Amino acid sequence: MQPTVARQFVPFLALLSSIAAQDKPAVELPWNDAIPPGNAAHAERALAESSRHGEWVDIALPDGGKLNTWVVYPERQDKAGVVLVIHDIRGMSDWIRALGDQLAQDGFIAIVPDFLSGKGPDGGGTASLGNQVGQAIRKLAEDEVVARLDAAMAHGKGLPAANGKTAVLGFCWGGSRSFGHALAQPKLAAAVVYYGDVPGATKDAVPADKIARISAPVLGLYGGNDARINATLPPTIAAMLAAGKTYEFHTFEGAGHGFMSRQDGAEGANLSAAQHAWPLTLTFLRRHLR
Repeated sequence: MQPTVARQFVPFLALLSSIAAQDKPAVELPWNDAIPPGNAAHAERALAESSRHGEWVDIALPDGGKLNTWVVYPERQDKAGVVLVIHDIRGMSDWIRALGDQLAQDGFIAIVPDFLSGKGPDGGGTASLGNQVGQAIRKLAEDEVVARLDAAMAHGKGLPAANGKTAVLGFCWGGSRSFGHALAQPKLAAAVVYYGDVPGATKDAVPADKIARISAPVLGLYGGNDARINATLPPTIAAMLAAGKTYEFHTFEGAGHGFMSRQDGAEGANLSAAQHAWPLTLTFLRRHLR
């Protein structure tokens, strides 16, 4: 099989610069329901104004626990592809739920689990953990995350409205877990990685044995001012190319880490990145989930 690797890079020096988005003045954020909400206020509005059916479900886990999950359905006559959405280091939020709703608006069934389900006091999830959310997420073992994604995938495949094809899409911590699920799940149809690295990657190497197991095409979307993640891109690109994998990647100059949920940052660069990244995401998902 011939490798497919799309290249779109900013100059190398941009990979070495890391300018936090919050250090730049905020820009006025226009309402735009053609892309995911750009901040918390827009997420709240998107959920309040949505006409789509969303529901909370508890997905059974192999260990006997329950994965508290937000599921949103598109308004269409035919069956739809399923997208598993992985939240960032902040856990379950209105923003990630609104992003699921955006996916449903764009024609997909969105399954948005709280990966901290059962990890809080009295068996609670993100909402019960307060300022301990980040610490709790870091304690999640890789095999546990895979098991939770596999359970969500099985739930999606069992939905009468689903067409049997599943992709995964994640942000930050979730972006890395999205790449990780492409390594672990051979039945995955596609993986979208927003500013996440390959689990176990360094600036010098990625685990080539794991890369060799990938069967799903991968789309990576990165901010130019995100040296921590971008330092791992050269070895990732090299490993994906050497293994003959399909890897499309785009780096948006001037945008910071987390640009999709912080569109008012980086003096307009985050907003520009979001406006360009989302159509790329939809094109990729439609190609592989039809």
